[in-house]
Amino acid sequence: MPVETHIDAARERVDSEREAVAGKREAFDAFIERVSALSADATPGAGGPATDGGLTLADRTPSGGCDAVRTAFADTVRPHSVADIEEAEPLLATVRSELSEAVAAALAPATDQPFTPGLKRAVLSAASARRAETEVLGEALAREADRLDTARDSVEAVVAWLVEANETPLAGLGFAALRERHRALEDHRERLAALARRRQEFLGAATSQGVEVGISHRELVPYLYGGFEVDHPVLCTVARLDGVCEDCQRTVRAHLVRRA
Repeated sequence: MPVETHIDAARERVDSEREAVAGKREAFDAFIERVSALSADATPGAGGPATDGGLTLADRTPSGGCDAVRTAFADTVRPHSVADIEEAEPLLATVRSELSEAVAAALAPATDQPFTPGLKRAVLSAASARRAETEVLGEALAREADRLDTARDSVEAVVAWLVEANETPLAGLGFAALRERHRALEDHRERLAALARRRQEFLGAATSQGVEVGISHRELVPYLYGGFEVDHPVLCTVARLDGVCEDCQRTVRAHLVRRA
């Protein structure tokens, strides 16, 4: 009796996303390294006194540092950020989405913003925060992969038992054998129910790094499986398999009643 399972497809999706996230994390590492190596301009310009307070400088002395930051971003983070975007977007739009509106505005060529120590710190702070978020996402995906493997093992064991049991017609079984099959089906249903409970517990939890960076697993699932035939591949598979076991139990009970 065929039972449709979405767990293998879900595992492939997680593997693909883990690869993409790992690449993006490495890209942020490279971007942070390149920006850290840049010299910041702390010299006041003609537009007013300089300050290293961040993104609200009166100084408007042009600096090649911002050009270097934009180039570093374009070389490292941007390819990973726009990999799934069909239409190209401006570089600063990607900077805005990854590092913040304020950083994008400060790095815009039209502003002639100098690359001051404050701006350098702001860029590195935003990039480090995004790098941490990416790392947490990678950890959450690793946990999801582990849960999918466990769920697949449980589901495959039940399916294998059903296939083997189906090879022996119920008409050829005696009362004791029928009763044993009914009990075995009940055991499998209890294991599936336990699997569903563990899945719900996982969905109710989160993966975090300290108190500032975290991702809810209920947010992770639609992010991963939004384009799938089902929103919850594990729970859907468990529900369908439980339904098959329930139908089998009903059939076995009918035979038991006739034999009683």
